[in-house]
Amino acid sequence: MKNTTDIAVESIGLSKNYGTVTALKSVDLKIASGQYYVLLGPSGGGKTTLLRLIGGFLRPTNGQIYLHGHDVSNVPPNLRPTSMVFQSYALFPHMTVAGNVGYGLKLKKLPSAEIAEKVVAMLSLVGLSGFEDRLPHELSGGQQQRVQLARALVLESDVILLDEPLAALDAKLRKDMCFELKQIQEQVGITFVHVTHNQEEAMTIADRIAIIADGELIEEGTPQDIYREPVKRFTAGFIGENNIVDGKVTAVKGTQAKVDVGSTTIAANSRSKNLSVGDQVAVSIRSELCRILGENEKNVRNVQKIPATYVEEFFLGLTVSHLVRLKTGADMIVRESSDRAGTSEFSEGDDIYLAWELGDARLHTS
Repeated sequence: MKNTTDIAVESIGLSKNYGTVTALKSVDLKIASGQYYVLLGPSGGGKTTLLRLIGGFLRPTNGQIYLHGHDVSNVPPNLRPTSMVFQSYALFPHMTVAGNVGYGLKLKKLPSAEIAEKVVAMLSLVGLSGFEDRLPHELSGGQQQRVQLARALVLESDVILLDEPLAALDAKLRKDMCFELKQIQEQVGITFVHVTHNQEEAMTIADRIAIIADGELIEEGTPQDIYREPVKRFTAGFIGENNIVDGKVTAVKGTQAKVDVGSTTIAANSRSKNLSVGDQVAVSIRSELCRILGENEKNVRNVQKIPATYVEEFFLGLTVSHLVRLKTGADMIVRESSDRAGTSEFSEGDDIYLAWELGDARLHTS
């Protein structure tokens, strides 16, 4: 059972500078005990810096780090209740699987019989029973990553830190390992903090996701919140496949605003309580919520629509994407299941409308 009332990790005003370069900018973050928490964002955005600050491998320039309420900002890694799983497998090549997994317990001077018992139990948990006597070079990439995970878990730390642990794996193995990681985390019930730039990986494993970019925490929430109701424009552009148009607010009524996007005026729902006429905003609509209307359907009611030109169709296996171009020159995507899609009835250059249901558009102020 996850104890979500206890905060396992908290950062307050956490910053990290390298000379004149700011890698992390005053990040405030809380991670509940027992959560699988993912730091997601583009490369170079500060995700690994934040993870290494939590683990004690870097010292903060400003701010504090708390683990279960204890200030560990200046505590070295070996004295923190954390264990690290690195992107590279970082196994001792001359040691067997059992030797690698039990190495940390050996440093703690546990009795040999107890170490052997814990190693066997942990290898069973990660699906490597019977691999005790193998050397790292005799294992696949996925098996080596399981050994590294077992080595971290066997120390019974309160928080496991994973720095892009699946980056070196091929797509199929990465997907399989995502499910395994999530199952293992749920079974042991401890806090995992996982860094990745892969959206599908994050959506598969996370209880909550923090979007990190340009050294800042952009926003955080459940995978469903981040995907369906992003607050920030950056998140809408980074997560999933969103069509985004920029415009100016022409009217505000309650939580809905009307926005002039150049070729027409559309309505969008806003979470902002400080929206005013004249504000520059962005409106996003997920590609799977869009559809194409022909000229003969331009009077269809209860939808919003923007005049556009049909460009091209792309078959992508599970889905088919249609590229359309607005009168402003912006390209948009309409995505549908390939099971439902036939050959497009539209040809390059046809005048069409990009349409979506009322309420599907979301407004972003920044």
